[in-house]
Parts: sequence; structure tokens; C-alpha cells
Amino acid sequence: MTLKKIFLILITIIGSHQTNAQKFDDLAQTPPMGWNSWNKFACDINEDLIKAAADNMVSSGMKDAGYEYIVIDDCWHGERDENGFIHADKEKFPSGMKALVDYVHSKGLKFGIYSDAGTETCGGEPGSRGHEYQDAITYARWGVDYLKYDWCNTGKQNAEASYITMRDALYDAGRPVLFAICEWGDNQPWEWAQDIGHMWRTTGDIYPCWDCEEDHGNWSSWGVLRILDMQDGLRKYAGPGHWNDPDMMEVGNGMTVSEDRAHFTMWAMLAAPLIAGNDLGNMREETVNILTNKEVIAIDQDTLGVQGFKYSSEDGLETWFKPLAGGNWAVTFLNRADTDHEINFNWKDHEIKDPDFDYAANFKAVTYNIRDLWKHKNLKTTEKSFKSIVPPHDVITLKLSRK
Repeated sequence: MTLKKIFLILITIIGSHQTNAQKFDDLAQTPPMGWNSWNKFACDINEDLIKAAADNMVSSGMKDAGYEYIVIDDCWHGERDENGFIHADKEKFPSGMKALVDYVHSKGLKFGIYSDAGTETCGGEPGSRGHEYQDAITYARWGVDYLKYDWCNTGKQNAEASYITMRDALYDAGRPVLFAICEWGDNQPWEWAQDIGHMWRTTGDIYPCWDCEEDHGNWSSWGVLRILDMQDGLRKYAGPGHWNDPDMMEVGNGMTVSEDRAHFTMWAMLAAPLIAGNDLGNMREETVNILTNKEVIAIDQDTLGVQGFKYSSEDGLETWFKPLAGGNWAVTFLNRADTDHEINFNWKDHEIKDPDFDYAANFKAVTYNIRDLWKHKNLKTTEKSFKSIVPPHDVITLKLSRK
């Protein structure tokens, strides 16, 4: 596409802005799955690293397990040219962004990119403010499939209006793009973003620890349990095409295997986007096994699209339920404590009622088969109590299927 043609398109769009602009409604009918460069590599990125991530997503079995997006985060940017169009950093991406996108596509994967609603990104690169339609055209020309849109250096901008502007720009550019809103939940996006983005961050950044706060001065990063607790009250806003996003995963980034397993499981119970953030080329077998557990992934990707809820909590042991398609349920026993927890759950003593939607399980009237999704083993039915021990910082996750 020539520069003159791009200008003509841009002038046409700006001059006759479509009043029916919208997000691409057929995307993200289940929570998006993929990989993002930020958690592990931050600004230390280049085209070879991104190509390797795509290669490893395929060779590790992650693509077969459902992961599809390779998302390059902040610090890919070069400068804007004299006409205001953004270019990739020539040293980091000497082949250009279009060639990199084509490479990712050649692996049967989709490509995601990053920008910011403000004047500069969080890493000090050129933001999209005032260039939204130019950037959307550029992304479409490159073949981008996913945009993570951050909220640094936005001054007194209105969040909803800013994200609408980029949504409309993406729509008018004509290429379907999954729009990931990343303003950290500061402006309660769950209340207004359903028709704007396909997912929205609900918290500040995640940090690879079980239960901690990493204080950066005027902002904080949060451990897995802290972020999990921040999801309380948000499940009613999520569903197919519009998901709560508790941030990218830290599986494989330094926590214990049990903590990684619990982290991954709870994101699945939350029907959260499963965006890995580790080094895909340097994974332990345990990390691969967690990230590619298709039975747990199926809980996240369940077509009903309902987020799980905490049913009970006592002495650090939480019991979570998640309604599934076909009248089935997922159940997770999460041990937040530092010691073992015994479970003796008599199903018939519990009548499960979804607090936000019209789903219920009456174990006195209906019997369910039980499968352990981490041991990949069929157990008995809900006719008898479930007895087990949950190790510290770990989970037991079951699928209940109607007989």
C-alpha cells in the first residue's frame, strides 16, 4: 500500500467517521490464550526473540493446547516519520514489523502488538494519542490481530472516550483486531467497556509471588492471591466477547510448582485470558505440563462463559465452583495456607446456588461423576463425600459431570 493511498484512506476515515463503528463482535467468544513478552523480557526484546517464542509455542505443544496469540509488549517502537506514521525500532526489528507478523502467521498463530492511549507508552516510547487512526491503519497493514492498549501518560484524558476512539479507529481500519484494554481497573472498565473491548484489566500489574505487594513508590505490583482477591464482585460483568483480565500469568517465572499450578487453575476458574508470560524456550517439564493441561484449559474455555465464584472459605481453605455448559461444574479446593488442609466435602450437605446467575447444583437430586483434572483420573460420584488432602499453596480441581 502506497503512502498516498494510506493518506487518502486516513482522510476519508477522519472526514466521514462512521457513526456505527464498533468492536469486532465475533472475537474472543472464549477467553483469549497466548503469550506476551513483558513479564519475562520487559524492554529487552527483538525480532529473533519473538520468532523463537512463536517457534516454541508450537514445539512445546502450547499451540495444540489452544494458545494462539504472540503478543509483543512495550518497547518495540522506533520513531514516527514526518507524516506521523509509527515504525518499528530498526535495530531491534531490522526486517520490519510486517515481516515479523508474517513469520508468526506462518506458524499458524496470530500476532498482537502494544500501544498506549497517552502521549508516551509506559516505557517512554511514542503513544497513540492523536495518532489513533494512523496507528490503526498501520497495524492493519502489518496484519496485526490483537492490540494491548495501555494507560500511561494520559494526563486528564477520559478513559472511556480514549478507548472508544481507538476502538473506532481499529474498526474503521477494517482488519478484525482483538482489543485488550489495559488501564489497570482504575476507571472501573467493567462498568463501561463491554461494547468497547474484548477484555479489560481489573488490577495493577501482577508479580511472580504467592501473596505479596511489590511497592514501586506511587504504584504497586501484586502477587497471585492479592490479584485473585481483587476480582471479588466483578464476575457478573464478564462473558463471551468481554472478559475480566486479572493480568498475564507468571507460571514458570520463579514460584514453586504448586503455586504455579494453583495460579493457573484459579485463572481458569475465573474464565480469565490465559496469556503466558514466561520464557517459552526455557521451560521445565513441570511448567509445560501446567500450561498445557487441556482438562484445566477446558474449564477456562468452557462455552458457557461464566466466571467461577468462591463458595466458602475457612482457615485458608477456599472452595470455588464454576458453572459449565451442559449442567456440569468445576470445583477447586484452594489451599492458601502454609500447611496441609484435609477435605471432607459431603456433597449432599451443600446446595450450590450461583450468586449472580441462574445456575444451581442440588446434589440430593442429581448425582455427578467426578474427575480429578490434575491427576487425570476418574474418581467416584457425588453420592459419597470427597475426602483428600490439599498441600500448602496448591489446589485440587475436579470436574463434576451429570450422570
